[in-house]
Amino acid sequence: MRNKQIAVILLAAVAVFSFSSCKQKSIKNNKMVTSEKFGSFKGKDVFLYTLTNKKGDIIKLTNYGAAIVEIDVPDRNGNRANVTFGYDNLDGYLKGDPYFGKIVGRYANRIAKGKFTLDGTQYTLDINNDPNSLHGGRTGWHSRVWDAQVLSNTDFPSVKFTYVSPDMEEGYPGKVICNVVYAWTDNDEITIDYKATTDKNTVINLTNHAYFNLHGTGTGDILDHVLTIKASSYTPIDSTLIPTGEVVPVEGTPFDFRTPHAMGERINEKNDQLRFGKGYDHNFVLDNAEEVDASVYDPYSGRVLEVITDEPAVQFYSGNFLDGTQKGRGGKVYKYRAGFCLETQHYPDSPNHADFPSVVLIPEEPYTSSTVYRFSVKK
Repeated sequence: MRNKQIAVILLAAVAVFSFSSCKQKSIKNNKMVTSEKFGSFKGKDVFLYTLTNKKGDIIKLTNYGAAIVEIDVPDRNGNRANVTFGYDNLDGYLKGDPYFGKIVGRYANRIAKGKFTLDGTQYTLDINNDPNSLHGGRTGWHSRVWDAQVLSNTDFPSVKFTYVSPDMEEGYPGKVICNVVYAWTDNDEITIDYKATTDKNTVINLTNHAYFNLHGTGTGDILDHVLTIKASSYTPIDSTLIPTGEVVPVEGTPFDFRTPHAMGERINEKNDQLRFGKGYDHNFVLDNAEEVDASVYDPYSGRVLEVITDEPAVQFYSGNFLDGTQKGRGGKVYKYRAGFCLETQHYPDSPNHADFPSVVLIPEEPYTSSTVYRFSVKK
């Protein structure tokens, strides 16, 4: 695991090695970050940032929720398309799905019945996914305007987002300062580096909640996408999507993606776990033995997404609650199972499971984590 952490940190360091200054143009290799007004929320300005790499491929970010708004990458014929969910304007984010492309926290995923105990004190959280708390509550970090800084002296276009979460926000103890740095490399990699500090013991679990469709968003479903997850076990859930506390082998189950399988190949099998999740909505315990922890291949376009992380797990979600009511960028409709998520994370409900990897953040030890989403094409 330590070797994997070092490898991911080195990958991220290639993308960003300075957090200094604030300019609209990086002085290295003429890499560009441009910004435009995206709206305002509760008296704070919201901007849309466009990052362009040497290939001419772009991603777009916003400081509302520190979100990925757009990812334009080519298919096997060189035709670019947006492969992630987002909205054309801030109003879409305010009225639409709360999580598309955003950083979710203070605790990504679910906490059972919105309660946990830390250092002998029980804390009560917002119940926004009855009967549980989900992604930090209704006004979690996904719904905040983050401070933004365009970084200079970096090898690739990079933006740093910062949010200060006050003590007892949504019921969580401690004042937490979080920095998230996105970089967009010339190899079409989005590197996401997280750092958080606290002034008192608390819990933390951060991820990016991007939805992907490698056909191009709004173009069909994702059931033909071929998925590989290097995970020998997963955490089963109960009917409210909370882990039972078990960690069980994937072998012989529809959750075995150690070898490639189409996402839709086994999704409708008679299986209680698939019934509880209405498809895949499960935490996979990563082996962390290879550079790439998960990959997705779209046979139609040739696009490939690889996920590299130092987190111990990834949540695979197959878009089971999408229903066609959301219209995203360019008027694209997000229909049932039209997008998937691979959310790198610690396990759901870890504060209530002593045997799960710890999510306790203490003042003496900052939380750091790195995830890379790498896009390529298979001819």
